[in-house]
Amino acid sequence: MNQSLISLDDIDMQIIHLLSENSRISVVDLSKATGLSRTAIKARLESLVNNKIIEKYTIVLNPERFGTNTTIAMDLKISADKFNEACDLLKKNPYVHKLYQITGNSRLHGHAMLPSSEDLEHFLKTAIYNLPGLIQADCNIIISRIKDDSEFRI
Repeated sequence: MNQSLISLDDIDMQIIHLLSENSRISVVDLSKATGLSRTAIKARLESLVNNKIIEKYTIVLNPERFGTNTTIAMDLKISADKFNEACDLLKKNPYVHKLYQITGNSRLHGHAMLPSSEDLEHFLKTAIYNLPGLIQADCNIIISRIKDDSEFRI
């Protein structure tokens, strides 16, 4: 990973913050909020995109509003020889929305969102407990979000 680092000034950070709050904010409104001209805002946005600081403009969904009421955090220990196979299966599962390899012996951390506790039970029995190479599974229901900075890709 030999990418040179890009330095961001306070104005860049302000633009990024405003976009993270509302990715549809207009150039005019960004201009008013920062005190820069629209031309300067457009140039800064182009630079942030071209330098891959901004990867995409997106939305944040409220899963409860469309019936996804149960979210779990999973910490999984998988044998090294089955690690890639388990990852491939989890990546294909429509309930799994985030999946990270973390330090430790073949460990995965992930989040899954399901409509109900009955769906959670079925998901655990069929998708998690049957994972190839599963050594240990710690799955916990998330009861509230205390902080969720969705403006950063982890």
